[in-house]
Amino acid sequence: MGESAGTPTASGTSSLGWRVVPRYTLIATAEIVDVASDTRMSGRISEISRKGCYVDVLNPLPVESLINVCISRDQGTFVSPGEIIYVQEGMGMGVAFRDPAGNQLKILDSWLAELTS
Repeated sequence: MGESAGTPTASGTSSLGWRVVPRYTLIATAEIVDVASDTRMSGRISEISRKGCYVDVLNPLPVESLINVCISRDQGTFVSPGEIIYVQEGMGMGVAFRDPAGNQLKILDSWLAELTS
C-alpha cells in the first residue's frame, strides 16, 4: 500500500520482555487465515521485524492461534505461517512468523533494508 518512515519504534521492554530484533513502522495490508477454522480476515500491518509483525484488527484471534499471513505492499508480497503471540482487544494482535520459506525471507529482508536506509 503506502510508504512509511523507517524509524524503529520504541523497542525497550514490553509485556514479552526485551525485543530480540528492532521493529520498524510499516503500513501495509494483511490477509490472515486461521489454520484451524479457515477463517479469513483483513487487517493492516503497522509494525514489522524479521521475527513478526503487529496487525491492526478490531476482532483479533486468540493467543496461540496458528495462522497464515500474507502482507502486501507496493514492493511485493510476503507470505508466512505464523502464530498469535499477544492480543490487544479491539485493537490488534502480535504475530510471530514461523519458519518462512527462504524466498519469502529475501522479500522481508529487502523491505527491512529499505526501512533502515
